Amino acid sequence: MRFTFVTLFRPLMEGYFQDSILKRAVAAGHLAFDFVNPREYTKDRHRKVDDTAAGGGAGMVMMAQPLDDALAALKAASPEAHIIFTAPAGKPFDQKDARRLAATKGHLVFVSGRYEGIDERVVERWADEVFSIGDYILTGGELPSLVMADAVARLVPGVLGNAASLETESFESPLLEAPSFTRPKSFHKLSIPSEYLKGNHSKINALKKRLALAKTKYFRPDLYLKFTQRDNDEKSIY
Repeated sequence: MRFTFVTLFRPLMEGYFQDSILKRAVAAGHLAFDFVNPREYTKDRHRKVDDTAAGGGAGMVMMAQPLDDALAALKAASPEAHIIFTAPAGKPFDQKDARRLAATKGHLVFVSGRYEGIDERVVERWADEVFSIGDYILTGGELPSLVMADAVARLVPGVLGNAASLETESFESPLLEAPSFTRPKSFHKLSIPSEYLKGNHSKINALKKRLALAKTKYFRPDLYLKFTQRDNDEKSIY
């Protein structure tokens, strides 16, 4: 899987791939990443990439020409590239999107906007998908791009040392993941549930399901409601 990040601020992103799991995945050849700076494509002698907004308004907007030329060059070199823009208007990114992209795409391009946004004509010309990671304001698109890349990368075969761990994680099922514990048995007078320590895996799994249900009900009542509705619908079939 190859990731290309189109950004004016490469140093903000590059370090994320230089430690831990992703660093090992890159070294093993499971992942590759590179960067494209639209400033390298500007035709302005001052290497300008932003301009005032047409129609007025506060702030600057990323100009069409440098970004458009950058994406044209990318697409010419890699016709299979799947281009993703980050924007508040985009579809909320979720685990289903991460799984789909990991399974069906070999080259993802994440375009990170800055200032007051990107000239909409570039989005119309090049976007294969537009995503949002939440209803809040960020300084630029670099963090959303990294969030989505991380979610996709860990689903690429070989990236995680124990692929089976994916099956029990939150959002891989309708419920949140059950609470996790490690040694010591007691910490600040708080103990690990005794069933976890007895070695009966069927009972441990049953307890984890109950705890996952309770955790989802408490922290994400929206997911809990969807789960109980689906469960009732399935029972009604029989």
